[in-house]
Amino acid sequence: MKDLFGSPGKVSGLLLRIGQCLFASASIGVMASASGFSTTTAFCYLIASMGLQFLWSFGLVCLDIHALRLKRDLHSHVLVSLFVVGDWVTSVLSLAAACSATGVVILLSRDTNFCWVEKQLACSTFKISVALAFVSWFLLAISSFVMFWLLASV
Repeated sequence: MKDLFGSPGKVSGLLLRIGQCLFASASIGVMASASGFSTTTAFCYLIASMGLQFLWSFGLVCLDIHALRLKRDLHSHVLVSLFVVGDWVTSVLSLAAACSATGVVILLSRDTNFCWVEKQLACSTFKISVALAFVSWFLLAISSFVMFWLLASV
């Protein structure tokens, strides 16, 4: 198998996964701190999706750290297949959640001006959380394509 940027068991892969964890947890924290987030299903879905992404990425961070400390190779066909499926599933869920939350934020802030009428909604906080979710998804998309490329090179 090839040694690509973001491969499992490499420092670049570890950095990608740590970035995914940090941005997913930041998105969860910012959204959960906003008042009125629980009234919208898309925001609750964003928290659930980012939670799943955090758990998946954190598990792979632990696996990468273990592989780096023991100098193990994680490029077996079975492991890479598992990484591909997990990355693609979490990537699709994260993108869907970020896009649906973006649609609700645009509806609340631009289309209906509901953010200016209802002062208890923290629309700027919603926007920050969605932006963090997109950054987390972007990092996950990079590692998803790397995993797919590794699987194709077997």
